[in-house]
Amino acid sequence: MSEAVVAVEWQQYAEEMAMLARNLVAQDSVQATLDEISAAAVKLVEGCDAAGILAVSKGKAVTLSVCGDMVEESDRLQGELGEGPCFDAARRVDGERLFRIADMTKPQPSWPRFCQAARDLGIGSMTGVLLYTGEEEFGALNLYSRRPGAFGQDIEAAGWLLASHAAVALATARTVDQLEHALETRHAIGEAMGILMERHRMSEDEAFDVLRRISQHHNIKLRDVARHVRVDAPGQS
Repeated sequence: MSEAVVAVEWQQYAEEMAMLARNLVAQDSVQATLDEISAAAVKLVEGCDAAGILAVSKGKAVTLSVCGDMVEESDRLQGELGEGPCFDAARRVDGERLFRIADMTKPQPSWPRFCQAARDLGIGSMTGVLLYTGEEEFGALNLYSRRPGAFGQDIEAAGWLLASHAAVALATARTVDQLEHALETRHAIGEAMGILMERHRMSEDEAFDVLRRISQHHNIKLRDVARHVRVDAPGQS
């Protein structure tokens, strides 16, 4: 392939990355952002037939987003067997940020049991790229192809670009979600305090103290106490 052709292809990819960045920022929730990331991987990375995002929580594999078949079963197998490139990427084993199986038909000493199962799923090659936001490790963006040899060195570079865009958008989306959640929690607590103040003629401090004591005594979150007060109040739903 000539240098001119390669330059044109990378220019086109850069333009697609810029469009993706705008699309990711436009999503209105963390889940929507995750789903857009997975869909973009299938659309933008040549040879990618399916993609997903996997996190590892307390040693268990958690599928956060899926685009295409093979993904959920692959995640389940990696979690069940405790091995696999995406599982390792999500756990950041040995400090690595990218794992790749170029050809699933060839022996893979690092993941022998998973690779045998993956072949039965029709996976020919796969790549896992770590997603992280700041110093926080979030999970791995995983790309799957039915064809062996689909992901070469150039695809690794493309995967890194995609993962970098995704991590920035994910950090923004999570921040927005956290802010919205905080506002909703504050509003719920305020409503519950108002109900207690009106029903029992309490001051604002007394109403909040009641909610706090119930939360501590029953070991439940303050927002859940507030929700129960609102639900139990006459005329509330």
